[in-house]
Amino acid sequence: MNTDCYNKYVQILKEELVPAMGCTEPIAIAYGTAYAREVLKEKANRIEVLASGNMIKNTKCVIVPNTGNLVGIEASAIIGLLAGDSSKELEVISVVEEDAIKETAKLLETDFCSVDLLDTTNVLHFIIKLYGENHTCTVEITNAHTHIQKVVLDDEVVYEDNETNKYLGKFTDRSCLNIDDIYEFANTCNLDDVRDLITRQIDCNIAIANEGMTGNYGIGIGQCIFNEYTNDIISKVKAYTAAASEARMSGCCLPVVTNSGSGNQGITCSVPLIIYARNFNYNEEKLLRTLVFSNLTAIHQKTSIGRLSAFCGAVSAACAAGAGFTYLKDGNLTQIKDTITNTLADIPGIVCDGAKATCAAKIATSLDAAIMSHQMAMNNKVYDGRMGILKHDIENTIQSIGRIGKYGMKSTDKEILDIMLDKER
Repeated sequence: MNTDCYNKYVQILKEELVPAMGCTEPIAIAYGTAYAREVLKEKANRIEVLASGNMIKNTKCVIVPNTGNLVGIEASAIIGLLAGDSSKELEVISVVEEDAIKETAKLLETDFCSVDLLDTTNVLHFIIKLYGENHTCTVEITNAHTHIQKVVLDDEVVYEDNETNKYLGKFTDRSCLNIDDIYEFANTCNLDDVRDLITRQIDCNIAIANEGMTGNYGIGIGQCIFNEYTNDIISKVKAYTAAASEARMSGCCLPVVTNSGSGNQGITCSVPLIIYARNFNYNEEKLLRTLVFSNLTAIHQKTSIGRLSAFCGAVSAACAAGAGFTYLKDGNLTQIKDTITNTLADIPGIVCDGAKATCAAKIATSLDAAIMSHQMAMNNKVYDGRMGILKHDIENTIQSIGRIGKYGMKSTDKEILDIMLDKER
């Protein structure tokens, strides 16, 4: 691997493996209002939020942490305004006083914050407008959860990002990603270049998995899987991973290290491998390299699908975890590619109907498929590239899934949103 490509891979991991508290869409709203408040520099009397359909879909049903179990865009926007620190980005509301929580609940009973659907083709796009006594401030965020596109104070543009050659407006170009080079990078990278990133992911994501297994979140899916299924390592893998997601979606305040802008995806491509590796006493180096491989494989798949879609991200992340199992157990590169092929042949799309506690079940189901696909690949069993959307080349198969998620499911995405908003045909 040449130096330029190597450095890009390190930078991509730095950009994608970031801590976030709570579901990233409502947290992004809180980040936007906190940032706007800091620009406005006076007390805001009213908030307007204009948000894309996908942003609304992913905030409608999820509990916002540090709000006293409040749900939705309005709660996110108000708590960000009252207590947010934008310098913390996706941990913007990690420190919230009780008075701010009470004030948020009180303001939700008024017309202090309004939310409307934004007419946009960009799936991750929202605009925050704050109205003060003397000034107004508008903050527009596009493509990535903390990518500020434009800031307007009164009628003056005080900031605008005109960068056009970066991925999602702020990130390193992802065209260098491919399974062959990801495999080489995972095998040969200097672990000191990525150790802190991966170690933080291990610590954060296992902590919330352990918290989720207390059963005090949602319906307690982790305990259910662990107690009702055969008490083997695969059940444990699914139980802890699902429990981490359920805790996160149900308002747990512990941070998660994300992947591709998603805490659930960060959990899914890391927790199963951590649980398995620790169970069988794999050494630290092997686990770190496995997580490098799994994370980059998840990012590679999501690059062609996009940040938000009607295509459930648990599929891409579980597929990466399945390939990670093959890597961890010293499968060769062909078997790794076959794991990906088998997974995408089995579940080439579970619909995303918004972020919520049931994401945990979709994660467990996706892991079932990915682990079965890994086991098939280790026995040199793989589906033929002429079947369905599969191609003979793994990169073309990944691109096929990207087309389905980004373009093919657009009408599905709209129909899901209409159903969630109770709109009649």
